[in-house]
Amino acid sequence: MRTLAIGDIHGCYKALIALMGEVRPRPEDQLVFLGDYVDRGPDSRAVLELLAGQRKRNHTVFLRGNHEEMMLDARSDPLEADLWRRNDGLQTLWSYGVEESEDWGAAIPASHWEFLEQTIPAFETAENIFVHACVDPQLDLKDQPGWLLYWEFFDRLQPHKSGKKIISGHSAQRSGRIKDVGFAACIDTAAVYGGWLTCLANEEGQARAGRLGKNE
Repeated sequence: MRTLAIGDIHGCYKALIALMGEVRPRPEDQLVFLGDYVDRGPDSRAVLELLAGQRKRNHTVFLRGNHEEMMLDARSDPLEADLWRRNDGLQTLWSYGVEESEDWGAAIPASHWEFLEQTIPAFETAENIFVHACVDPQLDLKDQPGWLLYWEFFDRLQPHKSGKKIISGHSAQRSGRIKDVGFAACIDTAAVYGGWLTCLANEEGQARAGRLGKNE
């Protein structure tokens, strides 16, 4: 069985399709999506539609990123909605054909809201910790604060007390290359900025391949 970790998508639907076609997940594979499915890119709606359809697949985990957190908060709070729109949420609204003045929450399908609500903060296997952004090295996953999980940058990461390797996204690597520091790896390779959408494939605890897709 492979564990396939997929970095920040940010509305890059074409890159996601290209990556999935390249990786070709098998039924027994564990898929871990690291969050930030929406905002900035051209087609957040199509990304959420595809991922929401994957929820029934066995061995699939969807982490929450800071952009999902902002979108969920925006649904019920006008101030948070303004913050989200100013942080690239407008591109998500446009993908639904919505203008700022409309009742945008109702324009987003219930299945998409349900998908967002069911995303989780972090995920752990025997070898790895998967998180969108960062973790406190001395805390168990259940005790991690949200601002670290969703918002802090890769450079602040330190080895976790568990000894497990941390796999994260959030901190865009404009070089297009995975940043691996031994105890942690960042696989956000800046798909939304013209770079790659990366999948890190671990098999029997070892990183075997990185499969890539561009939004072209």
